[in-house]
Amino acid sequence: MSDIQSLINTVNEFRDERNWRQYHNPKDLAISISIEAAELLEDFQWINSEKAINENKKNIREEIADVLIYSLMLVSDLELDVKDIVEEKILKNGKKYPVSNN
Repeated sequence: MSDIQSLINTVNEFRDERNWRQYHNPKDLAISISIEAAELLEDFQWINSEKAINENKKNIREEIADVLIYSLMLVSDLELDVKDIVEEKILKNGKKYPVSNN
């Protein structure tokens, strides 16, 4: 089992123990990803990156974790393979944004 799949299993076990899956439909998971990403942005609002990281690193870590947890739930529920979708997107972006020889 991959590390990613093991992590997905851990996240799913956590939510299933609390009977939360009933609230985690794809639409609401996507909304939650966006909300948590917005909370991450708040840590950087109105200050430069260095200051934001120095002052808010603990919360930044937590907000990134929230984004990842909801993303892993959504991936699981949609039966997507994280490795496959990331590799496909990198290939697509490589075609869209080729390396220039400048």
